[in-house]
Amino acid sequence: AEKPEPVAICRLKRVAADHRGDISDRLPVAPAVKNGKKVALVGAGPGDPGLLTVRGAELLQRADVVVYDRLSVASLLDLAPEAAERISVGKIPGRPGPRQDEINALLVEQGKADPTATIVRLKGGDPFVFARGGEEAAALAAAGVPFEVVPGITSAIAVPAYAGIPVTLRHSSTSFTVVTGHEDPSVGD
Repeated sequence: AEKPEPVAICRLKRVAADHRGDISDRLPVAPAVKNGKKVALVGAGPGDPGLLTVRGAELLQRADVVVYDRLSVASLLDLAPEAAERISVGKIPGRPGPRQDEINALLVEQGKADPTATIVRLKGGDPFVFARGGEEAAALAAAGVPFEVVPGITSAIAVPAYAGIPVTLRHSSTSFTVVTGHEDPSVGD
C-alpha cells in the first residue's frame, strides 16, 4: 500500500487548491530526500556570479556531478570540487545538441547511479522560467528520484533592475508579463 503523504504536504495542496483552483497541472511533489542523495535544479542567475543564491553555492561546493548548460556562468563551475564530474548539455541555436528527453534521462540516470551523490543541474536564470526545469523535475519525480529546486534570479527581473528600471511601480505599473521569443515548434498554433 502507498504511504500517505505528510500532513504538511496535504495541507499545502489543500491551501493551493482553495486559493488557485485545481492543482492537477502542477508538478508532483518530489519524493522524500534520503541519505543526502538528490538532484538539485539550481538557477545560476542572469550571468553575474554574485547573484547566485547561497543555497546554490552550497550545493555546487559539495556536488559530485554538475550538469550544466551554455547559459551557466563558467566561473560557477569552479565552485564545484575539483573531483566533481562536469557534463555539458549546452544547446546552441541552429546547431545539433542534446535533446531535452536525453537530458532528462541523464539526470534520472545520474540520480539513481550513486546512493550518496549530489547532482547539480546548473541552469541559467531560474530553472522554472523558460529553462525546461519543469520538464526535468517531472521526469525526476516520475522516476522516483529525489530532487530539489533552487530558484535563480531571472534576467526578466535582473536586466531592468541593473538598468535602474523598476518592473512595477505602485501607482503606474502594477503588473508585468514575461513572454518567450522561442516556442516549442511541435506545439503548433
